[in-house]
Amino acid sequence: MSGDMYDVIVIGGGPVGENLADRAVQGGLTAVIVEAELVGGECSYWACMPTKALLRDAAALRAARSLPGAAAAITGRLDTAAVLERRDQFAAHWHDDGQVSWLESAGIALVRGHGRLVGERTVAVTRPDGSATVLEARHAVVIATGTSAAVPPIPGLAEARPWTSRDAVGAERIPERLAIIGGGVVGAELATAYSAFGTAVTLIARDGLLPRVEPFASAQVATALTTDGVRLLIGAEPTEVSREDDGTVRIVLAVGETVRVDELLVATGRRPNTGDIGLESVGLMPGSWLTVDESLRVVDESGTPIAGGGLYATGDVNGRALLTHQGKYQARAAGDVIAARARGGEVDDAPWGRHAATADHLAVPQVVFTHPEIASVGHTLASATTAGLRVRSVEYDLGAVAGASLHADGYIGRVSMLIDEDAGTIAGFTAVGPDTAELVHAATVAIAGQVPIERLWHAVPAYPTMSELWLRLLETAGSDTRTRTTDQLVTSDR
Repeated sequence: MSGDMYDVIVIGGGPVGENLADRAVQGGLTAVIVEAELVGGECSYWACMPTKALLRDAAALRAARSLPGAAAAITGRLDTAAVLERRDQFAAHWHDDGQVSWLESAGIALVRGHGRLVGERTVAVTRPDGSATVLEARHAVVIATGTSAAVPPIPGLAEARPWTSRDAVGAERIPERLAIIGGGVVGAELATAYSAFGTAVTLIARDGLLPRVEPFASAQVATALTTDGVRLLIGAEPTEVSREDDGTVRIVLAVGETVRVDELLVATGRRPNTGDIGLESVGLMPGSWLTVDESLRVVDESGTPIAGGGLYATGDVNGRALLTHQGKYQARAAGDVIAARARGGEVDDAPWGRHAATADHLAVPQVVFTHPEIASVGHTLASATTAGLRVRSVEYDLGAVAGASLHADGYIGRVSMLIDEDAGTIAGFTAVGPDTAELVHAATVAIAGQVPIERLWHAVPAYPTMSELWLRLLETAGSDTRTRTTDQLVTSDR
């Protein structure tokens, strides 16, 4: 074994690890990334980017068909082979040369191999050729190993060789029949993608379709999926799975029905990739989620930093918000605070401070790229109620906004705003409808900035855009008695 010393060691070279190492280097530290697979991680090759590439062509085709002039120009069907080729391009054909070049340009070292903690600020790496090296950190080791698909203990499921999201996103052929177990974001998005390819999709959603979003939003997606030919089995529970001799998959449901398909996708959640990274060497349970404080240091049950305060966990692995953009946000905070602590500088880890990941609790934006899209940030009515907030829900027909009616004939959508009655600010926002993704950041700014409702009256939306929904929501909320009623304003041209 040989040894190398760096200021910061990052185990995991996905976008979270890359961002953290970059911030540490910008803060004057040295950093090395240890990566066992592809630099760029899950998001680059098996999730965010290739998934959206699978969905985009069908979304564009639907958008064109919603306008009479554009629809008249469409003479063919979706070219699935072309979609898969574009997917491959966005996944860089599963080569990470470009990502490695970026690391070099940013001054970040790379060690390929499997990294394991072997003590405080010490990581042993087993390289692909079997050789080993030991890395030591002057200031911090960061766990950024992400998550992988969880396969539930349904009898016969593991032996049936089901697809996980990686298999479905990277598939080279499109099955005629596909069953999906799980009605969350992954299941809903891939049901949308594969049904557009012409696959007969059966979605088995024991806990409902998109159960964590506002019910009016999930209901609109359910209607669209059903219209697109997806068979929704809400509340159904698989009890047995088998791969038959002819290669097909047989799924037995608790009600006694049997579903037969060519492939089965399991989309029932994620588990942390912490099973074999040496957590036991610092007193933690292998395979567990890592609890962190607001500056992303790993802490014990009492909230005390472990491993001398030199162990951090960023991204999905800490279970705070399993979204790439939130992981990158955490990485920026953690990279900056590691550099500050290394210099003996001031640490600002109070709520909304530079070194605190406060938005993980109050302002998490997400877009579900189904047909239609769901854009949300902050609380839902259910989560706000659970949190003990006194909120008022205000909803509006998005299709009645001038910009939406221009966007597509027969536009169907809805928006909701949760008003925190005590703070006088917005606590949550949800929009469902075609192409609502780009609406989410305005809501994110309002929530993260804790903008008072009365100040929002002065944020004038451009006409005619879908952003006029903000004015309509405020009018519906009734916080300005100077305006006319909502019904009077729907068709006005101002």
